[in-house]
Amino acid sequence: MSANTVRVRFAPSPTGLLHVGNARTALYNWLYARHHGGQFLLRIEDTDLDRSEVRHETQLMEDLRWMGLEWDEGPGVEGPHAPYRQSERLGIYREHTERLLAEGKAYRCFCTQEELEAERARAVAEHRPQVYSGRCRALSAETSAQRAAAGEPFAVRLRIPDHPLRFHDLVRGEVEFPQETVSDPILVRSSGMPVYNYVVTVDDALMEITHVIRGDDHISNTPKQVAIYEAFGWPVPQFAHLSTILGSDRERLSKRHGATSIASFREMGILPEALTNYLALLGWGAEGGTRETFTMPELVEAFKLERVTASPAVFDFEKLHWMNRHYLKLAEPARVAELAWPYFAQAGWLAPHSESSEAVQAWFEKLLAIFVPSVDLLDQLPGKARFVFDFDPAQARANEENAAILNTENAQKVLAAFAAKVRAHTGAVTPELFKTWMNEVKTETGAKGKELFHPVRILLTGAHSGPEFDKLIPIFEEGSGLDLPVRVLSVRERVEKFLVQ
Repeated sequence: MSANTVRVRFAPSPTGLLHVGNARTALYNWLYARHHGGQFLLRIEDTDLDRSEVRHETQLMEDLRWMGLEWDEGPGVEGPHAPYRQSERLGIYREHTERLLAEGKAYRCFCTQEELEAERARAVAEHRPQVYSGRCRALSAETSAQRAAAGEPFAVRLRIPDHPLRFHDLVRGEVEFPQETVSDPILVRSSGMPVYNYVVTVDDALMEITHVIRGDDHISNTPKQVAIYEAFGWPVPQFAHLSTILGSDRERLSKRHGATSIASFREMGILPEALTNYLALLGWGAEGGTRETFTMPELVEAFKLERVTASPAVFDFEKLHWMNRHYLKLAEPARVAELAWPYFAQAGWLAPHSESSEAVQAWFEKLLAIFVPSVDLLDQLPGKARFVFDFDPAQARANEENAAILNTENAQKVLAAFAAKVRAHTGAVTPELFKTWMNEVKTETGAKGKELFHPVRILLTGAHSGPEFDKLIPIFEEGSGLDLPVRVLSVRERVEKFLVQ
């Protein structure tokens, strides 16, 4: 590996679903690595054994793959720096802790929880930074070892150096923390479990991470991590802290604003290319314009950390929906059909895709061509197409707007004339025949425009507005002859069902 090779990592904790903030972090890391011909690592930070779950790990890896963010090293791929789960690296952390203790760069802290809480209370009362007093710093190595050997509980702390801790942030510029504001950080708890700031630094160093790209909630962790790098004599990577994602009320994005997990967006029927495109623009913009749609290769080519803003980004659900509508229109019909199929199967209108004939699949693509342009999300499709599978004249008549249209002398004449045409015809109805009938009904009744078409539309679909008839008629006629879990009514069957009720 070249000394100039960019190596980045995404290191989630499997304690819940992957949400948009972490997904954007993963995306920016992946884009940066690909832009520079570098490597993208996935590391699972599962040292919180009580909250970490295999199902969450499995889900987040599925979500990353769904987004197109394949990793070069990590679970399932492995590599020269395995293992890539922190729970499998505890021996590595113990070895490095012993090294720091032996070199005097870390020390055992025997302070009890009560003593530490008392220190914090005094600091608050005296308006001082709440930092550890360092009372165990001065213990000799011999005394410290004797107390540990006697079974006295202890944590391990790092000796913060006697100089300001500073780092250059690629998004925010120079950042400095005076040493008096930084406690000697705990590296290992009295339980023997190493803490986040310690293990993440050891792992990043040993895995040769060159750039740490993460959320700005980690800025306060960075000086402690810089001190750990310095204690081991390791090169400090470059840092880039991404802005917080806010809801429309300018508060931190959370579930109360709506869907925030990648899994929930997938369930709604957001396409991966729509979500990655939208997340890329959530705090970054390409040079030279206000362009909004990018393919993944275009994002890779354009992405630069210098274009990432430090200002908080506001998550706009309507903009995401607009972008998804854009990509739905561009997607291949066969792909949209495959993605939309489960929603209709769940409604009980289609059998599983693998059990359906080619004729059903071809018909379904025609149906989607009618309704996809009018939706933002795939899960909206069954609602739009319900009348095709579940025609309910009683509900249609109960609608106030429909009732106002139907309860006129003109509408009754139109319905009677149209029904007569249908009943007199024994074959299939075509769009051309339907158009002929409507012209004849127009001549016979004198109705035109809405007065002509609204009653017939209610008669066939249950609503006074909707898709064009020349597209719907083939759906009704072809669908009535297919083997489906529910019967799609033909034009004739719709007329008879409506007029009987």
